[in-house]
Amino acid sequence: MKFQFETIGDFFAQGGYGFYVWLAYGITFLAMGLLIWQSKREIKQTLAVAKKELQREEQLKKSS
Repeated sequence: MKFQFETIGDFFAQGGYGFYVWLAYGITFLAMGLLIWQSKREIKQTLAVAKKELQREEQLKKSS
């Protein structure tokens, strides 16, 4: 099996474009991580609001 790069240093250097390549990967993973975090937070908030609304409806039914 023949690898594209001779050494691990060559792999990280990416033919002189390593800074840009790894920066692009970093930005991509950061953006994906933030998107996942934000989505989970919004789901949690939406469920909390729905739970409060259901509790309020139950209280209104009981008091009627």
